[in-house]
Amino acid sequence: MDKWLWAARFFKTRALAAKACDLGRIASNGVSAKPAREVRIGDMLHVKNDGGDFQVEVLALSEMRGPAAVAQTLYRETEESRELRQKLAEERKAMPHPEAMREGKPSKRDRRQIHRFRES
Repeated sequence: MDKWLWAARFFKTRALAAKACDLGRIASNGVSAKPAREVRIGDMLHVKNDGGDFQVEVLALSEMRGPAAVAQTLYRETEESRELRQKLAEERKAMPHPEAMREGKPSKRDRRQIHRFRES
């Protein structure tokens, strides 16, 4: 499982893929997957990573990490998954960033509030 996730470029290293499996962020056919689990063609995987939540069907197997164009041929993302990720991305873009609303550096009063907040 971890080798396929790495080859399909869901994770940058096999160690990160194995850690995601151990933390329960990878499910194969509705069951939490361990790093050593065998991946088969036709398996439905639910992958949670920094890029979002992916629902994918395994189309091909690979033990080598290749170019991104080749990695994308290893799986097919479901329509619901793609639409949900696009919707969440649009919502993130629409939300104003709190740092952008501030003008200049914090005042003395603002700094005191920040320190109180961080200490509690």
